[in-house]
Amino acid sequence: MQDHISAAAPDEMEDAAVLERLLHGRFSCRAFRPDAVPRDVVTRILTLAQRTASWNNVQPWNVIVTEGDATERFRHDLLAYLADGPKTTPDIPFPREYREPYLARRRECGFALYEAVGVARGDKAAYARQTHENFRLFGAPHLALISTDEALGTYGAIDCGAYVGNFMLAAQAFGLASIAQAALASQAAFVRAHFGIPKELNFVCGISFGYADMTHPANSYRTTRLDVGETVQFIA
Repeated sequence: MQDHISAAAPDEMEDAAVLERLLHGRFSCRAFRPDAVPRDVVTRILTLAQRTASWNNVQPWNVIVTEGDATERFRHDLLAYLADGPKTTPDIPFPREYREPYLARRRECGFALYEAVGVARGDKAAYARQTHENFRLFGAPHLALISTDEALGTYGAIDCGAYVGNFMLAAQAFGLASIAQAALASQAAFVRAHFGIPKELNFVCGISFGYADMTHPANSYRTTRLDVGETVQFIA
C-alpha cells in the first residue's frame, strides 16, 4: 500500500514538472515593456487565481485591475503625491524589525539588486532613486490592487497572500512577469482615495504585471532559496 501511495502516476509527474518550471521561472520583475496584455489573458489569470484556497472559503480578496489610461493616471498621480517626500500610511503594520537570519536574507536581496543596476553600496541617493521605481510601477502597463475586509484580520490577509502567489504563478504560465509590491501598501491612504476603496477594506498590496523587459539590468539577477532542511523539521 505504501508503495502505491508514494509512486506518482505519469500525469502527476507531468503536473509536478509544470509547477516546478513555473516556480523556478517566476521572479520579481523590476522593468516592464509598455505593451498592454490582452483583456482575455488577464481574465484567465484572474479566473485561475480565484481558485485559491481560503479560510472557510470566504475568498476575502477584493481586486482592482488597471489598464491603459487608468494605470498611467495612477502612476502620474502617485509620483506627484510623493514629490515632496514619502508619507507612510499602511493599513496593515509593516514588520516591527528584521532579526537574524531574516535581516541577512533581506540585505542579500537588496544588494543583489543594487549590484545589478550599478548602485554602489552606501550611495543613499541612488538607493532612493531605485526605491522610487516602485512608485513608477517599474513601467508596468497593469496593476492589480488587493484589499480585504478589516474584520477578517490576519487570516484575511493570509488568504490574500495565497491569492497573490497564485496570481503571479498564473501570470507566469501565460508568459507574463509580475512583482508583488508592499511599497504601494505604504501609501494605502493615497491608494484608497484614488480608487475609492471603502474604509472597511484594508489595502494589502499591489501586483504590477505585464511583459518583462529582459534587456534591463534589474531583471538580470535572481534571489536565492534556502534548502528545505534549513526551514523544515520532520517529526516521526
